[in-house]
Amino acid sequence: MAKQPMLKFVQIDRDMPEKRAAEVRKEDFNEIYAEYASAKAQEQASRCSQCGVPYCQSHCPLHNNIPDWLNLTATGRLEEAYQTSQATNTFPEICGRICPQDRLCEGNCVIEQSGHGTVTIGTIEKYITDTAWDNGWVKPVVPTAERSESVGIIGGGPGGLAAADMLRRAGIQVTVYDRYDRAGGLLMYGIPGFKLEKDIVQRRNDLLADGGVSFELNCDVDAAKFEEIRAKHDAVIIATGVYKSRDLSMPGSGLNGIEKAIDFLTASNRKSFGDEVADFDNGRLNAQGKKVVVIGGGDTAMDCVRTSIRQGATSVKCLYRRDRANMPGSQRETQNAEEEGVIFEWLSAPKGFTGDDTVSGVMVQKMRLGQPDASGRQAPEVIEGADYVEDADLVIKALGFEPEDLPTLFGQPDLPVTRWGTVKAAFQTGETEMDGVYAIGDIVRGASLVVWAIRDGRDCADAILDRFNAKATIAAE
Repeated sequence: MAKQPMLKFVQIDRDMPEKRAAEVRKEDFNEIYAEYASAKAQEQASRCSQCGVPYCQSHCPLHNNIPDWLNLTATGRLEEAYQTSQATNTFPEICGRICPQDRLCEGNCVIEQSGHGTVTIGTIEKYITDTAWDNGWVKPVVPTAERSESVGIIGGGPGGLAAADMLRRAGIQVTVYDRYDRAGGLLMYGIPGFKLEKDIVQRRNDLLADGGVSFELNCDVDAAKFEEIRAKHDAVIIATGVYKSRDLSMPGSGLNGIEKAIDFLTASNRKSFGDEVADFDNGRLNAQGKKVVVIGGGDTAMDCVRTSIRQGATSVKCLYRRDRANMPGSQRETQNAEEEGVIFEWLSAPKGFTGDDTVSGVMVQKMRLGQPDASGRQAPEVIEGADYVEDADLVIKALGFEPEDLPTLFGQPDLPVTRWGTVKAAFQTGETEMDGVYAIGDIVRGASLVVWAIRDGRDCADAILDRFNAKATIAAE
């Protein structure tokens, strides 16, 4: 009888790839984790319990076939593992790097609940696809037949690119319109290289182009351009994401030196490409030699504090109005930031800013968590008399994102939106009340995860294909 390759979680402990020392990694923007060696990847994959109800799979927005590709990895069948992974996920190597696995697949791993430590799903997913790229198993799309229908996709982020991939596989003619000079959206300009090196994103863009997807970059879509796109294509997908930063309205909030997270991160990423970035070079969006205070507790805040460290800030502090247990960002990212020298001021919220023309400090009010509400969430309450001023030369607001006013921007008053400004679209299909117009990702959900944008893009592509096929059937009758 062949030896059972799985169910080894009792004998083998969880083991992540080696992480570069904090003192070394904070000197550059390279990824901080090493790659698994083949034997280690097989070993860690073999810890999977192959449970009858795979909660890892059900808690993944893409419902990836995780137990299957873990088994294939454990038995050395890596090309099959890649094909299985790619079947449900357009960008597995990206999700393996940036998904909050501790809140999704790994956080719901059965052996984690039994105290044995979760299977390292994310790092194995990354290993499988990186190996596939290294071995030439990742190929451009080659449709079995070309079709005459075309789709215009406004926004080249993960949702738009996932839809483009699925539509091209079916032979649809696809054009992606993006406001930036490189496709990828926040994957390219919002997420720092230490979490996602940019060549990983660019090679996917190149693969789509090699497969026949057209890109129209540096394209600002206004009313005239939207009408042009709609007239040119049989369907349009709005995949713009949400880029309008939430703001603070309090004393001193207009001072110089108080910046938006998206501006700060975009400048840093552009600099890493070798672009000319005037606001970085003149010091405005550069943390070097400054006392930095970041306001917020999500993953964007973690990106800002860790970027500030790498730019050479003299100190970096993060203010968050709740405690560590209630922080929305990844606990793993918080730990990485602490290792690199970031100081977290829990239960702390800004009430204003000091300074004449340029910010010199943040007026901080200390908080405590009150009684839980009906949902069990504890609201922060101000502790009277505990205010203080935190010195700051640069303040970065990482408070989340809201949608732009698309009906006005696109000159489409009939485009339906919610009271939050997100586009109203049908669940699963992305179809809006405007004929042939779909919407996906954050512009529908509000600021969310990359993996949900990918799911939306794939589902929307399926819905559009169903529409085209139904029309073709009617025309043939």
